[in-house]
Amino acid sequence: MKGGRLLSIYKDCDIRGIFNEDLEGETAYHIGRSIGTIMQNKTLVVGGDVRISTPLLKEKLIDGLMDSGAKIIDIGTVPTPVFYFAKGYLKADGGVAVTASHNPAKYNGFKIILSDMPIQTEDIQNIKKIVDRHAYRDAVGSYQSIEVNDAYKEYIKGLVKVYRSLKVVIDAGNGTTSIIAPQLFRNLGYTVIPLFCEYDGSFPYREPNPAIYSNLSKLQSKVLEEGADLGIAFDGDGDRVVFVDEKGRISASEESFTVFIQEYLKDKPSPVIYDIKSSSIVEKEVEKYHGKPIMERSGHAFIKKTFLENHAVLAGEISGHFFFRELGYDDGIFAALKMAEILTKNNKKLSYYTDRIEKTVMTPDLRIPYPKDCQLELLEKVESLNQQYEITKLDGIRVQFPNGWALIRQSVTEPCITIRFEADSETDLDFIKKEFLKTVPELYGKHELLL
Repeated sequence: MKGGRLLSIYKDCDIRGIFNEDLEGETAYHIGRSIGTIMQNKTLVVGGDVRISTPLLKEKLIDGLMDSGAKIIDIGTVPTPVFYFAKGYLKADGGVAVTASHNPAKYNGFKIILSDMPIQTEDIQNIKKIVDRHAYRDAVGSYQSIEVNDAYKEYIKGLVKVYRSLKVVIDAGNGTTSIIAPQLFRNLGYTVIPLFCEYDGSFPYREPNPAIYSNLSKLQSKVLEEGADLGIAFDGDGDRVVFVDEKGRISASEESFTVFIQEYLKDKPSPVIYDIKSSSIVEKEVEKYHGKPIMERSGHAFIKKTFLENHAVLAGEISGHFFFRELGYDDGIFAALKMAEILTKNNKKLSYYTDRIEKTVMTPDLRIPYPKDCQLELLEKVESLNQQYEITKLDGIRVQFPNGWALIRQSVTEPCITIRFEADSETDLDFIKKEFLKTVPELYGKHELLL
């Protein structure tokens, strides 16, 4: 393990870093020893994505888990939603997926389940503490390999309905959904046009993050070229999805989320969880259907914990994660099938829904390089706006203005801050920016949208 750099791989919700810089085989072994020590002879499912570094890291992880007494069920190369399914299906106590999710090819990492609730920051720090001390439990584990993809497909098919066929373009980005997603859609009677649906851990055609909408230009063109009804883009491990409508336009994650909200809340109001960076259209849509909107900080584990604790029917993040009560977790493949079901059931196009959304003016995340030791001081300056406006300190500082909001957060992955604004109009946006920048004039001009 390379001293110093190792600290950076322990994130709030998972473990992640650059292969052969922050993260290598020896690191994976020690993380396995630590998790095995925590889990005390319990059964763990282990799967992995298609990254070039995954086989080595997975092998070393399993060695470490078994040397600490874990009972391993190896489920092979699977999307992360299949990994989540496998834990329940195989009655395992927990598990580890070797994946860096939506990050570029040079990254890898571990998504970890220690119980029925999602892992928390303190759990990640406990894993790190055991690694640092080499305070491992010595025991002899066991190993078996079980294929679960077919069982997952049958399970998912039982949860969705098909009212008529659609022509869909599936952009798997060469990730773990490359085989299973087209199979499921075809088996259910949809016409599938595959795009980048071959495993390739170098991700040669686009980065594996569909929430960066510039990655989806080829999907947009393919939808138009084929006259398709829907475009579907997955991230590298299949727990995120972004949609393109029949006109070749990207549907922002919040816009897609409102389609699910309308369908799930039309008969019975329910809590719905959304992340702090989401557009106000989500909260308004939940309230329109008499549901209970609950804001949570961004991050898979935080959203999922609140989703489960509130027995919510849905949860969503602007990154393209969608959680469903019938699953108990987020699943990009199921979300895509559910979207197709809703469109066919109601005989509508995706554009029908998104064109009816009351539009707001919203910036992307503005990432501003800023020294870490000065970031808290910056947030405290913005907090001074609480004398005039309502603020939320759920994650960073979110300031609610009469016709919009501003959010400033610390990045957990690099020395920068992120800022986002939403307003009802361009005039309102200009006002919010001016009020915001009065407290932190040093940020003026640090981004083209901060002028």
